[in-house]
Amino acid sequence: MWLPRTAVSVDAFHLVQLANNALTEARQRLSQQVRGRRGRAADPAWANRRLLLRAGDTLSKAGLDRLADVFLKDDPTGKLQAAWNVKEQLRLLLGTSSLQDAAAAREKLQILVEAASMPETNRLWRTINKWWKEIEVLIVTGATTAKVEANNTAIKHIKRTGRGFVNSWNYSTRVMLRSAARTTVC
Repeated sequence: MWLPRTAVSVDAFHLVQLANNALTEARQRLSQQVRGRRGRAADPAWANRRLLLRAGDTLSKAGLDRLADVFLKDDPTGKLQAAWNVKEQLRLLLGTSSLQDAAAAREKLQILVEAASMPETNRLWRTINKWWKEIEVLIVTGATTAKVEANNTAIKHIKRTGRGFVNSWNYSTRVMLRSAARTTVC
């Protein structure tokens, strides 16, 4: 009623986090299926698990080579690479600047999800479909809750380091000073 033209937007960070969680769960499940045990430091997929979660376009040549080595040596089913491709395609989708590009990226994502045919990627696909209108709002407006979440985290940090403020006025003052210091232009 008060804001008739408002629309809900998703946060890209949380969608990528869902994709990373799906990739991690797929890696763990595949290790259990192939080896019958959890991953160990000697296993390339486990040793490079953080590399799998990094954005593919930020990897150096050495990182890309290590990643290719993981897929070659420790992914006999090809499923780990398929899950990684789904995660990277979602990142590309979220980086688009128009609805037409987003729709094309979504179609490619659907093809990759169907090719992967894993419970983790299928669950991620269902989530993307469920939140598609909100994803479109993100693509069109670029609006996120990142600044609000950063401020909430900082306030929680102040509260934690205060170790139990006795005076609520002092607590409010510290929060306001911290917020004012961040918005002051030097």
